[in-house]
Amino acid sequence: MARLNVNPTRMELSRLKIRLKTAKSGHKLLKDKQDELMRQFIILIKQNRKLREEVEGKLQNSFKDFLLARGVMSDEMLENAIAYSEDKLLADIKTKNVMSVIVPTMTFNRDMENAEVSYPYGYAQTSADLDDAVDGLNRVMKDLLELAEIEKACQLMADEVEKTRRRVNALEYMTIPQLEETIRYIQMKLDENERSSITRLMKVKDMMAEKA
Repeated sequence: MARLNVNPTRMELSRLKIRLKTAKSGHKLLKDKQDELMRQFIILIKQNRKLREEVEGKLQNSFKDFLLARGVMSDEMLENAIAYSEDKLLADIKTKNVMSVIVPTMTFNRDMENAEVSYPYGYAQTSADLDDAVDGLNRVMKDLLELAEIEKACQLMADEVEKTRRRVNALEYMTIPQLEETIRYIQMKLDENERSSITRLMKVKDMMAEKA
């Protein structure tokens, strides 16, 4: 490991020891953060997988009802029935902080479970299967929004996990080893200088003794 290009002085040694202590403390904090991020990420992944399976199942049921309605209605009649909708749906988007990751929280501005289904067509020339398809899609909207929220949170959490992992690795495999190697080098140089000084002092003492 290449050492830092610094002067081998006691002041520099003291400064590097402080940097090393700070780097080790930062590494521990980042490692703990990484572990907690991974735990939260795994929980979100499990929630995402379970919710996606539920949403896909509900959508498949709605598509089946739609196909049944298409079988008893003409294409023109079916297209006219679902072409326009007067129902407007808005979502409120807020954010929350999860381990320094800002993730979105999204909710509809009305209760999708208790809201009455608004059919964009009359009942005279439409099939009951079409009603079931529209009703099923209306009920799954809340789950779709929750799925979008969780998937976005997973994406942001994965990015933060990767950034934290890179910072942990940089401290663990580069910064801390460089500081330790440089501290050893400075300590070795200072010890050599001290031994050289002692040797010179002993020679001076011997010379003075001989003269005396």
